[in-house]
Amino acid sequence: MIQIQPEQLKTILLQQGIINAQQFDDALEQAKRMGQNVGDVMVARGLVTDDYLYNIIAAHLGVERANLNTRGVDQKILHLVDEKFAKERNVIPFSRDADGTLNLAMEDPSDLPTLEFLEKRLKTKIRPFLATPDDMAKGFSFYGKAMTEDFKNILEKGVEKSLRASKGIEDEAEAASQVPIVELVNNLFSYAMSLNASDIHWEVLETEILIRFRIDGILLEIIRIPKEVYAAILARIKLLSALKIDEHNKPQDGRFRFKSGQEVVDVRVSIIPTLYGEKIVLRLLAASQRPLSLAELGMMSDHVEAIERNIKKTFGMVLVTGPTGSGKTTTLYSILSILNKPGVNIITIEDPIEYNIKYINQVQINPVAGITFASGLRSILRQDPNIIMVGEIRDEETADISVHSALTGHLVLSTLHTNDAVTAVPRLIDMHIQPFLISAVLNMVLAQRLVRKICLDCIESYQLSDEMRASLKKQIPEELATRTNIEIPKTLYRGKGCKSCGGTGYKGRVGIFELFDVTDDTRKIINDEGMTLDKLMNDAISHNMVTMFEDGLRKAALGVTTIEEVLRVIRD
Repeated sequence: MIQIQPEQLKTILLQQGIINAQQFDDALEQAKRMGQNVGDVMVARGLVTDDYLYNIIAAHLGVERANLNTRGVDQKILHLVDEKFAKERNVIPFSRDADGTLNLAMEDPSDLPTLEFLEKRLKTKIRPFLATPDDMAKGFSFYGKAMTEDFKNILEKGVEKSLRASKGIEDEAEAASQVPIVELVNNLFSYAMSLNASDIHWEVLETEILIRFRIDGILLEIIRIPKEVYAAILARIKLLSALKIDEHNKPQDGRFRFKSGQEVVDVRVSIIPTLYGEKIVLRLLAASQRPLSLAELGMMSDHVEAIERNIKKTFGMVLVTGPTGSGKTTTLYSILSILNKPGVNIITIEDPIEYNIKYINQVQINPVAGITFASGLRSILRQDPNIIMVGEIRDEETADISVHSALTGHLVLSTLHTNDAVTAVPRLIDMHIQPFLISAVLNMVLAQRLVRKICLDCIESYQLSDEMRASLKKQIPEELATRTNIEIPKTLYRGKGCKSCGGTGYKGRVGIFELFDVTDDTRKIINDEGMTLDKLMNDAISHNMVTMFEDGLRKAALGVTTIEEVLRVIRD
């Protein structure tokens, strides 16, 4: 978000009665401490919305909002400014008025040097518009379309060059440094970033290499390449991530940073030996990404209120559960950003550290150096922490130390692999944690999944017939249908498919959640010898727990996602 003088922003907000002076001053103090924009802090705290702030900034600067999702982008106009300059200055030319004026979406419409430079260079009058990050992402995606359309040709030519370059070179390090190999790997990363892929999979088949991207949670095949060039590519990835090039029989993990234009990603590398060779999986994490607010994660107000109430407690345990890749760590970082205040000492132990958060002490797992979750947690307890985040409770020892830490005056946040929220209790018992200890320390369990969001460029509503509603209701998991009276709404939404979403009808992801608030009644059930999962679930629902499916249904009714997507994820 662009800068507006804090005092000016404060005056406007107080005049409009949006917040009081103390709320603004508290947000400003946190912004200065964290090196953030005060607007971002207020949005994260839920004091104002992004949309409202951008309207204020636009009015203050005397310009209109760009709203590129509505206005669209003329690709002929777009290419009047080359991609490199556009990304350096954060500008998107998107249309031209009848009098020839060029309309320019800008992150900072008050950037006069850029406006003057472009007016002289293009020899035309320019009208600035205020652009949001979504506007900029949409504009830059159009720059990427040409690359997308030609990408297979680029790759195929790169593979041919790589085959010629690596031919006759037996030294893997030398082959990895050949220009065609370097270009091939760089092009693949740039392409993945342009599609907002979260993972790149290099899978070794019997006669070829399959490359797939995970986009919005779905793996999509991109291209297949000859095995002859793979040894050099594998060596290139190992060189970048400081792994052993000559080790082919053991799993290896590493990381490195990749830059494309102004975009920077941290790449987590996992290599394992398989039947036909070593498979590579690369996780792409935006290096500049800030922790999202709970609302930005997709939480409804009832979930936000329950979380904020539970994390105000000075001791106990808060768990986030779900399968791998369901966004558990992202949720924990969002909670940590709320707790990150001058009066507390927060220490985390993680594998890996995904976000670097100012004023939080983050410890990286390093088994070679003897730092495991359990041993690291023991050392952390000697550092006088108020709040501890354990990246994952994987074993009995870590579970035991975490529970006793929560019992002795620390607030402990962690993740656990379970299918739903209430199953966290029997999972901890399975790790040999006594029920009376669980009932004493467990404050809250949040289960989650990620669903794809409907593309806003091609969203449409449709009416469900009674037959369709009955058919969908039959697909609801039996255990949910018997416990709650779930009704499918008559009006739902879907994406028709367009260029913006690649014809899928989906763009981006959002969470669906299930929050198990541990009450006094729950503690009695946990301590009872006759405790069962059904008793826990019935108790949770009797205390108004919204199941994950019901939360997904709420979001489907609002047009955030589709009912089919919710059912797909719940079944998974």
